[in-house]
Amino acid sequence: MKNLIRNSFTWHAGPPAWGPAVVAGLGCALPLLLGLSTAHSGFLWASAGAFQAAQANPLHRFGMLRMLLLTGLGACSAGLGFWAGSHPLISLGIFAAFGLLLAWLQRFGSEAGKLGIGLCICLCLGQGQFGIGNLHNPYAVAMLFILGGLWVMLLAFGLRGLHGLRMWPYMPRFLAILKVLKRHAQRLPRQQWRLHALACMLAFAASGLIVNLAGLSRGYWLTLTVISTLQLEFQGSLVRALQASLASLAAAGLLIIFGHSLQSPPMMVMTLLVLVFLSRALQANHYGLFVLQTSVCFVLLAESLAQDWHLAEVRLLNALIGVALTLTIALLVHGLRLQLNKPGKPEDNSQQPL
Repeated sequence: MKNLIRNSFTWHAGPPAWGPAVVAGLGCALPLLLGLSTAHSGFLWASAGAFQAAQANPLHRFGMLRMLLLTGLGACSAGLGFWAGSHPLISLGIFAAFGLLLAWLQRFGSEAGKLGIGLCICLCLGQGQFGIGNLHNPYAVAMLFILGGLWVMLLAFGLRGLHGLRMWPYMPRFLAILKVLKRHAQRLPRQQWRLHALACMLAFAASGLIVNLAGLSRGYWLTLTVISTLQLEFQGSLVRALQASLASLAAAGLLIIFGHSLQSPPMMVMTLLVLVFLSRALQANHYGLFVLQTSVCFVLLAESLAQDWHLAEVRLLNALIGVALTLTIALLVHGLRLQLNKPGKPEDNSQQPL
């Protein structure tokens, strides 16, 4: 029985991180409560920046550096997405570039991939929130995002002080880190990485373009469905791709049912804060589970102050389009893989899949 219980929680590495969970909860609570009292959508970006920064553990050696990177790069991604919300060709190019960036970062391991998926989520939220709320300036979006991240970093400094740690830890030589990342990237077969990069670029670019051209409201339901589904391990199997798509659609459906039945911003904020606390305390170690966990929290953050949950069919339509687009790209890439692996061109399966 003990082995069964232990094996059922192998997705989480180590004991619950209660300290970082408190930082994440307090970091998101202040901007969300201010958003409830003022009804200003700008506080949503501060809460998104706070949650993005809280993904790093400030007690770890690279925690503060990673928190700084997540805040700065996340603000740039959110601002770019908001800026591209009214330009179809710019959306196409930026989303394709971020798909390639995500695939490239995944070559260097799951931690680098987690950084990439966070940036892509911020990009999706920026584009999806364009035209909604009180903000119309991408620079204001980025600045509010940074303010939320700085608020969390202030709390993180306090947490480090309570543990008797240096405010800013010693940093190792970056050349040594680059050598380790390079060795990790060389383990992945080039053909496998190129096919994965092609799938990410095509799917992400198409999703951003569809949201822009069709003028879909809250288009992050579409783009996040696409990018999160692609991060699950297909292993070259269409059956696995179908299962991953159905899992993403089911998760989106449950979120839509929850929001539609609640339709109360105060109750949504209370529920979200509990979810953020538990999500950070039990942050998934497995990359695929981390993607789903983070995507769910970011979507609820973006929808926490929404007053239009009665339009559930709009969100469901976006999720359905995202699933259909993902399956289409998976089918195209699968056909290309079969063409490349015809007799005389054996596929190298000796390495682990993405």
